[in-house]
Amino acid sequence: MRPPLTGQQLSHARAQRRYFVGTNPVDAERLAPGLHIVATPIGNLADITIRALAALAGADLIACEDTRVTRKLLDRYGITTPLTPYHDHNAEKARPALLRRLADGAAVALVSDAGTPLISDPGYKLVRAAQDAGHTVMALPGPSSVLAALTVSGLPTDQFLFAGFLPPKQSARRARVAELARIPSTIVLFETGPRIAATLADLAAGLGQREAAICRELTKLHEEVRHGDLETLAHKGAEGEIRGEFVIVIAPPQAAEAPSAEDTEALLRQALSRVSLKDAVAEVATATGLPRRELYQRALALAKEAGHGAQS
Repeated sequence: MRPPLTGQQLSHARAQRRYFVGTNPVDAERLAPGLHIVATPIGNLADITIRALAALAGADLIACEDTRVTRKLLDRYGITTPLTPYHDHNAEKARPALLRRLADGAAVALVSDAGTPLISDPGYKLVRAAQDAGHTVMALPGPSSVLAALTVSGLPTDQFLFAGFLPPKQSARRARVAELARIPSTIVLFETGPRIAATLADLAAGLGQREAAICRELTKLHEEVRHGDLETLAHKGAEGEIRGEFVIVIAPPQAAEAPSAEDTEALLRQALSRVSLKDAVAEVATATGLPRRELYQRALALAKEAGHGAQS
């Protein structure tokens, strides 16, 4: 454990634990020991919560992806808490150092460059390691580009899948799109400007005429949300602005309408002319999604009517 702070050190530390709302200084209590996952704005710096400001000011250390990005946020609110980088390229070396600080009783705040940590950043392994070591892990919820995009997309929000970034290479991207085609829910993706046109083209080819929304620069000065079907958006994607961060929201596949009684009967007659009654029922059940018991009764009646008996 670290030696206790002297009275002078405590006084200095308390003086540094403050943030500003406008020009008004606010003293922050020292944050409780543990790892605090703090959501930060995705663009508009005014979107930060009061609780997040108090946590960032009251922490002993802030672990962040890019110290330059986080410093802009801290400078906006007059926060002087020390920063340390924690990102994909240094995580293996930085993680043990952060765990040692936690073991010493430090309060560590974890932030990403924008939004809620752990969503497409390396924070997951730090959280798992901290929990495994017995440290308290707390979440301070706030901005999220995934949820912001969902709320303005106009698409179903009762069930959704966040799929992150698609692979950059086309063959792998198309294979992933084929997997996503089977997901019966709204899909949310991240994409970069240089790849947005190619990604939209592959999504249109693999998912068909689904509704979608392309959200660019959410909460920022040049925020833009475009709605339409994937094919139209893909066509316009090659002509649109590619600067900024993109979130793609795609509607779930439309449920196929149940076939009419006449259509079902026609399918059964056709199948019975080729295969056994049992196989005909299985074939039509797969094609229509109708219950096998119901189809079996219909097929049995048709078979008797045609004089085929009840052969299975």
